Amino acid sequence: MQKSRPTPPADDRTSAPPPARGRGRPRAFDREAALAQATRLFWSKGYEATSIADLTEAMGIGSPSLYAAFGSKEALYVEAVNHYRKSYEGLVWGRFFAAGTAREAVMALLMDSASALTGCRGDIPRGCMVTLSAVGSEGHAELGEVVRSARASAVDILTERLRRAVAEGEIPASVDLHALARFVQTVQAGMSILARDGAERAELEAVAEVAMQGWDARVGGRPSP
Repeated sequence: MQKSRPTPPADDRTSAPPPARGRGRPRAFDREAALAQATRLFWSKGYEATSIADLTEAMGIGSPSLYAAFGSKEALYVEAVNHYRKSYEGLVWGRFFAAGTAREAVMALLMDSASALTGCRGDIPRGCMVTLSAVGSEGHAELGEVVRSARASAVDILTERLRRAVAEGEIPASVDLHALARFVQTVQAGMSILARDGAERAELEAVAEVAMQGWDARVGGRPSP
């Protein structure tokens, strides 16, 4: 009779269940919160003066995570501009869109700009990120086009509102609407620069009042209440 072979001991390596396959390592940070911090940094310092080290410190992440999440500093800046417009432009344009007349809309725009640009509407940097950006003149043509496009949209919004005012009889058809829109944009841009330099809200509100006197002189006087 053939002697049976002893059963070999179990191999712990084969008896244990196989490890589950990973689904990718989750990001250890909140992408939106990190983008918000990057936006504030670009807003305060500008593109060129903001280093990757500055960004990673403000965002609370390492450079590999920054590149993995956003691709590059340039791509991060584009996202930051879009985040800025989505999150903060309502501070100065909200009442503009709700106003009943073009004059009321422009007055609201300039007064709310005086408040927001000087940091009176929250814990935000002074001035307008888009207006103050010099990225195009710093050798970054594509990024410069991003901010130029954002600045141009303000003129488009103003011109559209002024055309409506002409159709409603508020503004004479003889008024150069593009020049008037540029005038309002120029005043607001100047207010942004002054706010960055430390001008207070009351000073900028006084500028807005003088600007509206210019509006009345060009359009034909303030309408009766």
